[in-house]
Amino acid sequence: MDLEKIKALIGEQGKAFNAFKEANDKKLAEIEKTSGEAGELKGQMEKINSELDKLEEMKAEIERVEKVANRIPGGATSTELDKAKAEHKEAFLGFVRKGTEAGLSELEIKAAAGDNLNVGTNDSDGGYAVPEELDRNIIKLMSEGYAMRQLANVITVGGSEYKKLVNLGGAASGWVGETDERTSTGVPQLAQITPFMGEIYANPQATQRMLDDVFFNAEAWLTAELAEQFAEEEGSAFVSGNGTKKPKGFLAYTTATTADGTRDFGVLQHRVSTAIGSMKADDIIDLELDLKEKHLAGAVFLCKRSALRTIRKLKDGSGNYLWQPSLQAGQPQTLNGYSVITDAGMPAVEADALALAFGNFKKGYTIVDRMGTRILRDPYTNKPYVGFYTTKRVGGMVADSEAIKLLKIKAS
Repeated sequence: MDLEKIKALIGEQGKAFNAFKEANDKKLAEIEKTSGEAGELKGQMEKINSELDKLEEMKAEIERVEKVANRIPGGATSTELDKAKAEHKEAFLGFVRKGTEAGLSELEIKAAAGDNLNVGTNDSDGGYAVPEELDRNIIKLMSEGYAMRQLANVITVGGSEYKKLVNLGGAASGWVGETDERTSTGVPQLAQITPFMGEIYANPQATQRMLDDVFFNAEAWLTAELAEQFAEEEGSAFVSGNGTKKPKGFLAYTTATTADGTRDFGVLQHRVSTAIGSMKADDIIDLELDLKEKHLAGAVFLCKRSALRTIRKLKDGSGNYLWQPSLQAGQPQTLNGYSVITDAGMPAVEADALALAFGNFKKGYTIVDRMGTRILRDPYTNKPYVGFYTTKRVGGMVADSEAIKLLKIKAS
C-alpha cells in the first residue's frame, strides 16, 4: 500500500477540516450578528466541503484499489488444490480462453462432489459452473470497498435453501448452587426467517485477441470484472431492495417509532429528526441511545456521501464538532466516536427520507451467497467481443430488527 500517498491525503484532509471549522464558525457568528446568510463565507464553506468530499473519496479509492490489487488471484498452483479441482479449474480456463467444452461437465461434477455443492447439475440454465476457488475469490473481491458486504454477516451455502431460527425471548435462566434443584426454564419463542433470494447477472466482454494473449491473465480479469459488476447491483439491493427476485434491503422493512420490546419482530425502529429537512446533533445522540448496549460494540453510522455535508456542521453542547476525519490509513472517519461509512444506496438528506442508519449490521443483517456461479460463453452476439454471461444466487434479510436504528428526516 502507498502509505506516503495516503498520509499526504490525510494531512490535506486535516488542514481542509480545520479550514472548514474556521469558516463555519465565522459563518455562524456572522449569522448571529446579522440574522442573515453571509454569502462570501457560505461560498467558501461549500468549496471546502467539496474539497473534503474529494479528499475522503480519493483516500478511500486508493485503499480499495490497492486492497483489490493485492487480492486478485494470480492463479493457485495445482499442489494447493486436490486433483479434481485442479483439473476442473484448468479445463474451465481453457473454456474461457478458447471455448473448449470437451469433458468440462464431468470435471465440474467430480470437483463439486466432495463439497456437496449443487454445481454442475443445472444444465437447463446453460453454461458451466465457475470453479470453487474462483467463486470464492469473486465473493472476496466483492467485499472490498462496498459497505454492506463489509458490515453485514455473510453466509455461504451450497444448497438451495437457508433458514435461521431466531429466539424472540421467553427462555428463563438464573443462578443455582452446585447441589440445588434445577427448576424448569420457560419455553423460548422461536421464529424462522429465510433470506429473500434472487439471481444476479453480469456480462463482461473481452476480445478473442485479448484471450489469446499468453500474457493476459484471463482468470484475474474475469474475477475482477464479475466482482465489480455484481457488487454494483447487489449493493443497492442490500440497502433498499424490495425482496422481489432480489434481496430485501433493511430500508424496505416496516419501521415504527416505538421502542425495542414493544414492536413486532421484523419491524425496525426509526426516530424523526428535530430539524425540518435536516438533522441536529441531538438526533445523532438520541439515535445512539436507542441502540441497546449489547449492540454497541461494532456499531457504525451508515449514510450517503452527500449527507456528510450536513453531518460535518453538527456540534455538541460544548461546541465540539461531532464529525472527525480519518487520522490513520485504513481507519474510517468518525461521528461522535463511531465509524461513519458511506454507501451510495442510502437516501439523501431530504424530507421523509431514512437518511441515516446506526447499528450493528453484523447482527442486524445477513447476506447469503449460494456457491455455484455459472458462465455461458457467447462469441456471437457482439462480435468481435466474447461475452461471458454469468449468473449467481444471492439473498439478504434483516436478522435482528433491534440491531439497526434509523433517522427519518422531518418533513414539516
